[in-house]
Order: sequence, then structure tokens, then C-alpha cells
Amino acid sequence: MAQIIDGKAIAADIRREVAADVATLSSAHSVVPGLAVVIVGSRKDSQTYVNMKRKACAEVGIRSVDVDLPEDISELALVAEVHRLNADPAVHGILVQLPLPKHINEEKILSEISIEKDVDGFHPLNIGKLAMKGREPLFVPCTPKGCMELLSRSGVTVKGKRAVVVGRSNIVGLPVSLLLLKADATVSIVHSRTPDPESIVREADIVIAAAGQAMMVRSSTATNSQFSQHDAVPWNSSPIVH
Repeated sequence: MAQIIDGKAIAADIRREVAADVATLSSAHSVVPGLAVVIVGSRKDSQTYVNMKRKACAEVGIRSVDVDLPEDISELALVAEVHRLNADPAVHGILVQLPLPKHINEEKILSEISIEKDVDGFHPLNIGKLAMKGREPLFVPCTPKGCMELLSRSGVTVKGKRAVVVGRSNIVGLPVSLLLLKADATVSIVHSRTPDPESIVREADIVIAAAGQAMMVRSSTATNSQFSQHDAVPWNSSPIVH
């Protein structure tokens, strides 16, 4: 029987744990973690994600360093801003909200973030180590890490399981596939050019929907059972376990 893992309770537990760690760090060492969140332009979806990140920081006691930049900022000026944050000892992590405007090379910007502050895990060295057997990145992308944490905290054994990832984006699909491989799962990736994806999904023990479109995986696709109260996977990155 398949079920959707509801991450709200798990997320609440993690936030309580992080808040306790932040409080301990502050009282023992007089250090408050600082997270710089950089957003370029005024895309509504990006603004929503950034506001959620800043709200989460406030809830656990992390100092949010807000960097809001205009849509027409030059690539050179954005690189200079990243370098300024790299050099700021009060900033311990840097997030650059993607996507960036078309005139800016995302790879260039992500490469300029100090690897020690690349908490999004998108620096080429971090992604490269994630892709290599026996290597461990300093950080991994947060949504894939969150999927793995949901599975772990729900008591799901990944080793030896058949896992299917729906989607192949650089932000979620590819890195979560690599994390599943590192956890000794047998991994298949279903994408827009995959013939007969339903047959692949039906054979999975674990399905992670990492596509940008809701309702791509339906109950009739993954199992004959219902997913809790849902007909399908409603969110971009929802693990399902058979």
C-alpha cells in the first residue's frame, strides 16, 4: 500500500532541533549563524521562496542577511556582491535565488560563491563530489536533502530499494537521484522523453516527484491503492513509499 509522506510534522521537529542548536551556539560561543539570501529582480515565485526562507530563519534564530538587487544588475556587479558576502565573517551561508535574469550566467555566479558558504550545494565542486563515488560534498541541495531526510525520519530503508525520480532538473531531480545512489538504491529517472513512464513508476518501491508540474504521478500509475486523501502527487518533491 502506497502512502504520501506528510513532511509538515517532520519539518516542525527539524526546526525545533535547529532552533536549539542555534541557541546553544549563541550562548556557548556568542555566534549567531548568518544566512545571506540574494534575490535578483521581482519574480513572484522567487519572492515567495525567498520570503519563506527568511521567515524560517527568523523562526529558528538565524540572522537573515537580505540582499535584494534590481533586475538589470550587471553580472560583474552581482559577482562583486557575492565576493562581498564571501568576505563577511558574519555571513556563514549564501543562497542565490534561481533562476537569475537571462543576461546573467548562473554557472558563473554559483562558481563565485565560497565553497565553505555554498549551503545550497550548487557550487561545481560540491555537485562534482556528489556525483563521484567515495567523495562527500560539503553541502548538498536542500530539497533533495529534505527528501532523503523525510525517508530517513519515516523509517524507510533506502538500501536495496527500487527508486524512481520523476524529473531531471539540476536543482532537484539529478541531485536527489545521486543521493539515492549513494544510499545504495537502484535508481531510474523518468522525464518528458521517457517512453511508457507508467510501467517504470509502477515497479518502484520509492517514487520522488521532482517535476515542475503537479499531478504527473497518479494513484493509478504508482499503485492500485490511494495516496492518503489524494489522487496524485500534488507537490514538486514528494516522496511516496510502497
